[in-house]
Amino acid sequence: MALYGVIGDVHGNREALCAALARCEERGVDCIICVGDIVGYNADPDECVALLAERNVLAVAGNHDLISIGKLGFARCANKVVYSLKRTRRALAPRTIAYLGSLPEHRLLEERVLVCHAGVRDVERYLVTAGQVRQNAQELRADFPAAAICLFGHVHTQKVYEVDGDDVSDLPLGGPVELRADRLYFINPGSVDAARKHGAKRAEYAVLDSAAWRIEFHDTAYDDASSEARAAAGGYRIGYWTDRWYSARRRALSHLARMSAGLGAALHMGRTD
Repeated sequence: MALYGVIGDVHGNREALCAALARCEERGVDCIICVGDIVGYNADPDECVALLAERNVLAVAGNHDLISIGKLGFARCANKVVYSLKRTRRALAPRTIAYLGSLPEHRLLEERVLVCHAGVRDVERYLVTAGQVRQNAQELRADFPAAAICLFGHVHTQKVYEVDGDDVSDLPLGGPVELRADRLYFINPGSVDAARKHGAKRAEYAVLDSAAWRIEFHDTAYDDASSEARAAAGGYRIGYWTDRWYSARRRALSHLARMSAGLGAALHMGRTD
């Protein structure tokens, strides 16, 4: 049993990560969990990895982490993701690559708390609908039958989904959330990086008390102006015309793939009309 600080979706934002870690440490957590996506979007991937490594953070690999070291491709990525992660790939130090490559897909803590980045079986799956949560609950029961909590990220929104049989409830987060022993929970601590959010930029995190079976959600201010300025100067922000070119190239490649598939099918049938 322990008091865990839970963070995720850092995306290379050192200012936001330092702010969230400081609040967790002030809270007196025993250990910090990271649900992945340590790198991507912002200018300090090496520094963010070093901060987590020196604290022995219990991290899992996110899709950005895997793409940044070539273990996953860009097929399911938006233009801004492709652009920033290509820059990240060029920037990573060897020790950062080694750390990211060592991260597991899952961690099971205390036999009942599963840590993953997105879906239980898919590091790029979004969990935003009752149907998606229900499907992942089935996978959680099959793959990790002792687990009662799944900590996940990817969506960048603080959430608690409670699963009772096939019923899924999106619980209110106005204060500490008391968890029940006879339910399953899918919990997102929110995103440390707030660069793509509207309004005030605040680093989000959560605190899980596994003894009291309770989760609390928090956020804290950080120096967004400095983070954003260095991200732009470092080449992590896609420009308007580059974005348009990426989209045009994607459409052209998709069109060629369809043409190739059609030609292949025609040849297979012995005709080329």
